[in-house]
Amino acid sequence: MTKKRILPPDRMAECESAHALFLSKKNELKLSQKKIADAAGMTPAAVNLYFKGINPLNAQFAAVLSKMLNEPVEAFSPRLAAEIRSMTNSARPASNGTGAALKVLEMIRKHAGKSLDESAQKKIADAVAEGLADEQGRNVISADFSGLRAQPDEILIPQYDVRAAMGHGQVPADYNEAIRNLVVREEVLREKGVTYTSASALAMITGWGQSMEGTINDKDPVIVDRGVTEFIGEGVYVVTWHGLLYIKRLQMKDAEHFWLISDNKNNKDLEARIDDVSIHAKVLLVWNATKL
Repeated sequence: MTKKRILPPDRMAECESAHALFLSKKNELKLSQKKIADAAGMTPAAVNLYFKGINPLNAQFAAVLSKMLNEPVEAFSPRLAAEIRSMTNSARPASNGTGAALKVLEMIRKHAGKSLDESAQKKIADAVAEGLADEQGRNVISADFSGLRAQPDEILIPQYDVRAAMGHGQVPADYNEAIRNLVVREEVLREKGVTYTSASALAMITGWGQSMEGTINDKDPVIVDRGVTEFIGEGVYVVTWHGLLYIKRLQMKDAEHFWLISDNKNNKDLEARIDDVSIHAKVLLVWNATKL
């Protein structure tokens, strides 16, 4: 089993400061981890991994958290505040607001590389723009990001560097490592009978292992709905059980237990306490266009 690397003390301190600030203001601002997750374009589980110090804070999450808490990034991470300022300072020489925004976007891509998808990059640019507006009394960064969106009849689905095991389990990952985007026509999903909570909740991850063979094969990309975070009937889900990430078919055994079912009959089904299982998403489609 792969163990999660322990964060250095300075990175852990940032996570602890961010969590403490959230706890101190959540009642006043009527915030929850889910609201922050929705604003950041990730799952509540991913937010929890930041707050628990399992994953280090990054510029995307810091910018969104700062905006949600009405606090400067410096309040919990001077390091990331300096990183965001460096992006902003590089943008200021641009001759107009649009040019400045594009320069910020360029810097984000340079510093963050493939780890941030277009949506995440836009969130940082927007947060930086709002911060400058508050600081200087005018919005010096404005841009049309429409070119980053799919067409009206299309859905842009980010593919994340997340492996969900169909065997012995992988250590959970958050949804920050976007490696590419898939553009799908809504008509294709409708023809396959695929329904989902919202287009923004769709993501693509990779199945890993043989336990779901016949339904999902090793290294098959699968489209999941991150808007489903509780059991809504028998189906294939992305779940965490005892700290490990799986793709399994879930079925109720009784009021206190799930069956974690492997479609490959060479693998044993697992009995799990419902309280021990966290549901992160529902698997909708294997990207060989097999509807689940």
